[in-house]
This record gives sequence, structure tokens and C-alpha cells, in this order.
Amino acid sequence: MTHSLTFDASTGLIPAIVQDAQTKEILMQGYMNQESFEKTLLSKKITFFSRSRQKLWTKGETSGHYLELVSWSTDCDQDSLLFQVHPSGPTCHLGTKSCFAESVDNSLLFLNDLEGIIAQRFADGDTKSYVSSLVEAGLDKIAQKVGEEAVETVIAAKNENREEFKNEAADLLFHYLVLLKAKDTSLEQIVSVLKGRNSKRDSLLKTRNTKRDS
Repeated sequence: MTHSLTFDASTGLIPAIVQDAQTKEILMQGYMNQESFEKTLLSKKITFFSRSRQKLWTKGETSGHYLELVSWSTDCDQDSLLFQVHPSGPTCHLGTKSCFAESVDNSLLFLNDLEGIIAQRFADGDTKSYVSSLVEAGLDKIAQKVGEEAVETVIAAKNENREEFKNEAADLLFHYLVLLKAKDTSLEQIVSVLKGRNSKRDSLLKTRNTKRDS
């Protein structure tokens, strides 16, 4: 297995950053040598080289919280690695999702957690759950709620009470996530559509500018 990577000349190591493929949260950093890098690609589980123990170690081999490889890339100098993973549990030995938990403050990541909660409500059928009651009522009811919340958000937007608007917007977003789940669609897939539209727009603008300059 041959890859154009630049390992440190003195240690034979290369830094490896691990990122959650779904939330994009940075989970941890470790180091790899050629052997641990190749084992990672073959096993599809992140494997580092321990500088203190001077041996390979697969993250999760003790806890069971493996980091399942999704994709990987390098920086422009080929001397640093970035791995996209699906974590099967907390990454940090302290029991937190990320080793950088104290320094990470991204409220948007909560949307991914909320999607997970909604998915669990769909699965467990808890009659005391509001989401489960919507699921039992059916798709038409869920879609109706999104429409009602959208109207209430528009009305609130035309008033001066910002707190009321924020609460109505939150209700709309929540019911929208429920509708996405009901349609077996994720927020990430919707974001991908928006990214695709943005790429097409950028490409079109570039083409227009090229024609204008020629």
C-alpha cells in the first residue's frame, strides 16, 4: 500500500486529527507511523502509534468505543492527516464525546443531537412522548404542524416581541426536523442540497466572469 505522505524524518510519525463525519466536531489528535496508518485503512478503525508505549494501539480496543473510518485526507504539504469517522461512543478517556470538549462551543451541533433524540422517539413508541404522538397521528398531522408553526413564525416576525419570534422559530425548526425524520431524510442531506446549489451558483458566476473578461 503506497501513499504520498511526509512522515517526520526523526520520529517516523505524522499527526492525525480525527473529526466526527456527521457533526464535524474535532474529537481528538494522535500520531501515526506507516504501519498504524496502513492498519487504519485496512481495518477501518483508527489506529495510532503510542509515543509513550512505543507500539500501535487501536482507539477503542479497551473501551469498545471505536472510531469507524469514513474517509481521510491530507493537508497541502502531505504532512498531516484528517480522518472523518463515526464514533461508537465517547472519544475521550474522561467520558466526553471530544477530547476538546471544554474548548468546543458550537450550539449548532445540538441539532445533530436533537435529530438523534427524535429518531429514538420514532423507534421506541413511548406514548408519553410528544414526538411519538405525532408519529401515531401520521404524516399528514406532522406536515400540518409544520405549516401551522410556519404561519405562527411569520406572524411573530411582524411583531416587535423578539422572544416570541425566537420561540415560534424554535417550534418551527423542531417540527421541521420531525417531518424530515418522517420522510426518512436527514438535515445533513438537506445541507448537501444547499451546498450543491451554492456550487452551481459559484460555477455559473465564474463562467459569466470568464466570458466577460474574454
